[in-house]
Amino acid sequence: MNAHLDQLEPRPVWRHFRTLCNTPRPSGHEAALVATLEQWAERLGLAHDRDDYGNLRVRKPASPGHESAPGVILQGHLDMVAQANAEHPHDFTLDPIDTWVADGWLRAHGTTLGADNGLGVAAALAILEDQSLIHGPLEALFTLEEETSMGGALALAEGWLDGRVLLNLDSEDRGQVYIGCAGGADVLVEAQLPSAAAAKGERSARLSLTGLSGGHSGIDIHKGLGNANRLLVRVLRALQGSGVRLCDYHGGTLRNALPREAFATLVLPADELAGAIQCVEALEAELRRELAGVDDQLILTLAALDEPPGEALTLQASHLLVAALHAAPCGVERMSTQLPGVVETSNNLGVVNLAAGRFMLCSLVRSLRDTATHDMADRLAALFELIGARTRVENAYPGWTPQPDSALLARFCRLHRQRLGSDPEIKVIHAGLECGILGGKYPHLEMISFGPLIRGAHSPDERVELASVTEFWDLLRALVEDLAQH
Repeated sequence: MNAHLDQLEPRPVWRHFRTLCNTPRPSGHEAALVATLEQWAERLGLAHDRDDYGNLRVRKPASPGHESAPGVILQGHLDMVAQANAEHPHDFTLDPIDTWVADGWLRAHGTTLGADNGLGVAAALAILEDQSLIHGPLEALFTLEEETSMGGALALAEGWLDGRVLLNLDSEDRGQVYIGCAGGADVLVEAQLPSAAAAKGERSARLSLTGLSGGHSGIDIHKGLGNANRLLVRVLRALQGSGVRLCDYHGGTLRNALPREAFATLVLPADELAGAIQCVEALEAELRRELAGVDDQLILTLAALDEPPGEALTLQASHLLVAALHAAPCGVERMSTQLPGVVETSNNLGVVNLAAGRFMLCSLVRSLRDTATHDMADRLAALFELIGARTRVENAYPGWTPQPDSALLARFCRLHRQRLGSDPEIKVIHAGLECGILGGKYPHLEMISFGPLIRGAHSPDERVELASVTEFWDLLRALVEDLAQH
């Protein structure tokens, strides 16, 4: 499948990306891809090993005469975000990604593309097999479960890597180089809430919010895009005067993706149903006006259900849950005062579920300041304690502190000027690159991050600009060769 990728330039990169598209690799299901890459390394005679977590390392000796050059680590993650449009059934553990090209961009039919971070991995593989390249000692580090927990980086063995320079290939903007990133933590909230059977005269109805764009919960958090959980909770709050009680709720699928859809089943007095439907119609128009120009396809509906209503939260429990979710921080909390235009702290209400009275929230807090991450997590805990919920913080990872005087950065900027005729923008990103974690385990490493132009990451609108892949590949080859002359 995806044979057309073999015809794109640079061919070595796209050939490997085709393998990644054809090998299912959602987070937690990277084993088949790891086995494929190990077989590839065996055929090329490249040394390879794994640490205890399963992170894969592939090594290549230096070109003759360049053994004393600093060892270079090419780093990317093997997993991809698994998001599909509701009308496009796709099993990410079994089905390949179906790609297509239009107007100079590569996309996927109905699903995420996996350019994040598949193109970084493909470029590292292409460097390892390039026989014409002059290079120092090379290591490629391919980590696991970056998109769900940073698990591979967090569990990475210390004292395992040999290199002195790390090139993270997981950035998504051409003409930019990243030297710092936000840290983050998952905040998990759970509660068993009281419920009661439907009363005589109550009807059940289905509330749906669809059509949002979604996106990356770090890179896109400041763009004003709709968050389906935030918006549907707002609607539920507006309906509370109608005596609405929640039966179930399902919104979002990943804590690091802006939720595109949310659904709730509710019960309410039958004589309130018509008024509730009118209220929802008015709210749809209101939300469409507010999101005009950034999320124009929102669809909000409330429809009566024919089946008799079942158990629902008690009126008080439903009111308290909606109130807590409505008050929860969501989106940009603070902009950086030191880095103009950069988000400092944010929170994404990523996944919200309610079934049989059991409530669960998975929220992703990000910040350039680890203390602010901790404070936001504590605020969420304090809020949901008010409704008797239990909160825990998992998968916390540190930010990456910028080193603007880095010799590696200066070398990259010189090459960028020489090859592209312009200076790169030096950036700090409000997203969770693995560099902060890796730098904590290997404090001697000099690190930068760069990559091709990717838009719509973490959503089915994900796409990569073909011309930017050529630029990325040329810069990567030039940098590896330049470092060999150290």
